[in-house]
Amino acid sequence: MWLCLNNAFLSIVKKDCPPGSLLVRARRPGDIERVFGTKVEVTRSTDSDYLLRSIVPIEEVELALQRAVKQIDYGNFKDSVADHALHLAYMKVWTAMSELQHPRPYSTAFTGKR
Repeated sequence: MWLCLNNAFLSIVKKDCPPGSLLVRARRPGDIERVFGTKVEVTRSTDSDYLLRSIVPIEEVELALQRAVKQIDYGNFKDSVADHALHLAYMKVWTAMSELQHPRPYSTAFTGKR
């Protein structure tokens, strides 16, 4: 699962972790801690695609997702991302995903509906 938050980007998978836990991965320092707190142990590894990782109990992942949902206070996700580098990355994701939609967002293509 990719988790795009307005202050962090995470990848959460069931890999290389004990039962009842998930592997939370991040590309930027601080993203895991912003979501799970500073008590979580984060390791750094340059021999895989995600630089940072932490094994987190599933219950803690569930609670973090609940907190993230309850904190939504914006009408436009992209506009809520204050970090410039993260915003630019999300714009690239938005553009790539928009290519899956036909017609594309803001397209002037005729849809057959009036």
